[in-house]
Amino acid sequence: MKTFTQRFLREDKGVTAIEYGLIAGLVAAVIVTALTGVTGGLTHAFTVITTALTNI
Repeated sequence: MKTFTQRFLREDKGVTAIEYGLIAGLVAAVIVTALTGVTGGLTHAFTVITTALTNI
């Protein structure tokens, strides 16, 4: 059992996949946050354009 535990703790083949998964999750969170901010700005811009075109 001791050798199995030591071998398990030294094993690092899955570490890279976990790191890539964490990086992908972080990138996705940043994209969602950025798009949320941009969406509010776009909504305001289109509202201003629609109002200007309606009042012509």
